[in-house]
Amino acid sequence: MASVSVSHLILFIASMIIAAGVAGVFTTSVDNLSEAISDRGVQVSDNVRTSIEIISDSGSDNVFDSTTNTTTIYVKNTGSKQLNPVGSQIDVLVDGRFKTGNNLNITVASNGNPDAWDTNDVIEITIDGYLDPGDHRVLVIANGDEETFEFRVEDNA
Repeated sequence: MASVSVSHLILFIASMIIAAGVAGVFTTSVDNLSEAISDRGVQVSDNVRTSIEIISDSGSDNVFDSTTNTTTIYVKNTGSKQLNPVGSQIDVLVDGRFKTGNNLNITVASNGNPDAWDTNDVIEITIDGYLDPGDHRVLVIANGDEETFEFRVEDNA
C-alpha cells in the first residue's frame, strides 16, 4: 500500500515540475508576443496618420525643365503626422531608379521652418537628371505612404 502512495507522490511531484517549466516558457513567449504586437501597433498608427498627395499638374510644361535637366514636383502632407523633409525620410524613384543625395533636393515651400513638414505644408522636390521625351513616372514614399505621379516630356526639337 505504501509503495503505491510513494509512486503516486513521485509522479505528482514530477508533473508539478513539468507544469511549472511549461508555464514559465509560455509566460515568456506571451510576453514577447505582446511586446511585438505593441511595437507593430505603434508603427501601424504612424503609417495610418501619414498621408501625402502629389499636387503637381501632370499636364504642365513646368514639371521637367530641359534647360536645367531637372524635374520639380510638389507634395502636400495631408496626414495628421508631422514628417521630416529630408532625403533619408523620403524615397524618390524616377522611372524605377532610386534618387538620392546629389541628384535630389527637398525644400519646404509653404512655411518658414525647413526642418518640419507639418500637416497641409507643401514640399518641393527637385530631381536632377536628363529625361528622354516620352512618358515618365515619379514614385514618392514618405513613412510608408506612397504616391505616383505620371507626366510626359515633350520633344522640343
